[in-house]
Amino acid sequence: MSEKLEGVIVATALPYAEDASAPAGLRPDLDKYAEHCRWLVENGCRGVGPNGSLGEYSSLTDDERRAVARTAIEAVGDDGIVVVGVHGVGSHQARAWAEKAAEDGADGVLCLPPTMYRANRGEVIAHFTEVAKAGLPVMVYNNPLDTKVDLTPDLLGEIAQIENVVAVKEFSGDVRRILEIRELAPDLAVIAGADDLTLEALLMGATGWFAGFPNVFPKESVRLYNLALEGKLEEARALYEPLVAAFRWDSRTEFVQAIKYGMDYVGRFGGPCRPPRGPLVPEHVAQLELDMKKAVESLA
Repeated sequence: MSEKLEGVIVATALPYAEDASAPAGLRPDLDKYAEHCRWLVENGCRGVGPNGSLGEYSSLTDDERRAVARTAIEAVGDDGIVVVGVHGVGSHQARAWAEKAAEDGADGVLCLPPTMYRANRGEVIAHFTEVAKAGLPVMVYNNPLDTKVDLTPDLLGEIAQIENVVAVKEFSGDVRRILEIRELAPDLAVIAGADDLTLEALLMGATGWFAGFPNVFPKESVRLYNLALEGKLEEARALYEPLVAAFRWDSRTEFVQAIKYGMDYVGRFGGPCRPPRGPLVPEHVAQLELDMKKAVESLA
């Protein structure tokens, strides 16, 4: 399978509208979401990733979750790719979501190991084997901080043997792993998963960025990605360094709220989150404002 799911793919934040009849009084605002997906692709991003952690997939009803994926697919059309999050507690749920994504016209899927359960090696391989049976290119997602399951380079070497598994979103925070993954799974595309390690990951051989803060700065993020791949290190560093303070929020507990705050800050619509995510505390808002001000001033 040739589609490696590379490039800058934005893990899209999901806007809500107030609606007393919806869970927590908020319903997904699909019109605003469609506009946001189009805006990202028009600003040079390769594609979008609905229903990731940043998209609050775990706070959505099943009907909402499918509607969000379909909205992204329709909004992007032939102008970009859509990689749908299909995370599930077990392989039967994740495969069902992957099959729905295939039916709806997605280009690929992003999948965590089993959520809410610390799976062993065999269970992890079985999980991704099932998801891959849906027939779409699969990007496996290594986020040991949240899942307590670590897709180590040697385990990825085995997972890469599964037909249709084409990429790994690497969020361990250990940039040393990238070369080891490339040694043990040479056909697996390594995708930068943490915004505040993006440049380091790209310089070590990552070929994609599954990204959070490009919801706020899409055009500039694509420029950073291209400079890194072209080996223009001085220009890339000059662009990256003032952004990193903001990008670090992508690796914090409040990353969804922080990125939505960033969107509001630059005049986009971020808005509220559904529980369990609450509003940012004043200290976080104060720090975020400083970090965003630094980023915006550097880009001006």
